Amino acid sequence: MTEVVIKNEQIWLNDILFFEEKSTDFNTFSKNCFKFLNINYPKFYKMDQQSKLAFLAAEILLKNENTLTENQNIALVFANKNSSLDSDLKHAESIQSENEIFPSPAVFVYTLANICLGEVSIRHHLKTENAFFIANNFNENQLKKYAHYLIDSHRANKVVVAWVDYLQGNYEAKMILID
Repeated sequence: MTEVVIKNEQIWLNDILFFEEKSTDFNTFSKNCFKFLNINYPKFYKMDQQSKLAFLAAEILLKNENTLTENQNIALVFANKNSSLDSDLKHAESIQSENEIFPSPAVFVYTLANICLGEVSIRHHLKTENAFFIANNFNENQLKKYAHYLIDSHRANKVVVAWVDYLQGNYEAKMILID
């Protein structure tokens, strides 16, 4: 089992510090991590913060899975507390502005929590089962049971179980690969 944790401007891979960047905000931290990982994926800069968080965790977690060249049949099971509230607030602000006649489609597209599933799926060519749950806390055991069901029922060979939560600069991701 492989595990990635991102919080407090640090990334941990299997309990070993993988990356640390003391910055003033998540945006700077995520951009510096993206550069550190030496990824060529321009769409990253257009993503909302929650999708960036999920994207970075998945990049580290799946780096040895050859998802970009082979179908690994990896399912995604994510959860968080705040759904897409960060993007929802930005969208609400944009439609209430007297200066803006139309809300930004670039913000609106991220007003669903499961968009980060889509971003990870597109990047890693995953065409498998996925689910996104909203809960007050990360119930790792419940999500692992669901992951084992997907594996046992041959719906997936492996499952990424994750807590990916971002709201107004507060963030945490814990992503686990189960096989």
